[in-house]
Amino acid sequence: MIEIGKHNQLQIFQKTEEGLLLKDQSEEGEVLLPTEYCPENFEINDSLSVFVYLDSTEKKIATTQTPKIRLYEFNLLQVAAITQVGAFLNWGLDKDLLVPFNEQKLEMLEGRWYVVYLDLDDKNRLFASSKIDRQLQNINITVKKGDNVNIIIYQQTDLGYSVIINNEHKGLIYKNEIFIELNIGDKLKAYVKKVRDDNHIDISLQPIGYRNFNDNNSTLIYKKLIANDGFLAITDKSTPEDIKDMFGLSKKAFKKSIGALYKDRIITIEETGIKLV
Repeated sequence: MIEIGKHNQLQIFQKTEEGLLLKDQSEEGEVLLPTEYCPENFEINDSLSVFVYLDSTEKKIATTQTPKIRLYEFNLLQVAAITQVGAFLNWGLDKDLLVPFNEQKLEMLEGRWYVVYLDLDDKNRLFASSKIDRQLQNINITVKKGDNVNIIIYQQTDLGYSVIINNEHKGLIYKNEIFIELNIGDKLKAYVKKVRDDNHIDISLQPIGYRNFNDNNSTLIYKKLIANDGFLAITDKSTPEDIKDMFGLSKKAFKKSIGALYKDRIITIEETGIKLV
């Protein structure tokens, strides 16, 4: 079955004046890949990975362009234009993506960026929605304390930042636990700090247990690792001068602190540097 809003692995079965006709293995349908997206060299029965959506006539169409969002996913997209039917987003395809007015949490403005969800209407047409909360459920929780999860930052609040967890749940990072700059739309690895009795989920950017560092020096090293994508090109074999330049610490204090981080399985010590687990 050829699925709208997703990548499909399809087979070339006919060349026409308009492009290539593709079908899936079940042969339950066909879709056109317009000439402008066709590969220069191909043979009948070759397999192609294509993204499928509906064209302006509501007919299935394929493209080899890569969309920035797929069906039932979230992403940060920019408004390309505002029209009488809603906002249109640039999502990587020639045809922009519609956010109807009734799917806008707040009125969208041209040029601004918004986290949106890609969905299908009752006519199988793709549309985006910025009403994120209703797409998330915290009834059947699929994560537990300590789990490593994927998050998307989607809203700043008085308490911190609301996040999308594993494309399914809503969580919160408290502002007093944030040591790096965060922006709406950021995609990060994080950790489940706590699942509360009311099914609210607290999220931490640090591995659970990071507060048990033996001293402030360990916290300093940890924050620098976070700010440098989890890796620093320095080890216990580095010169005292290099260690002091980077951390303002003596080599003895540095070795003690990274030893504690290693013992707590927060970091690994490699030949070329230290790395967050």
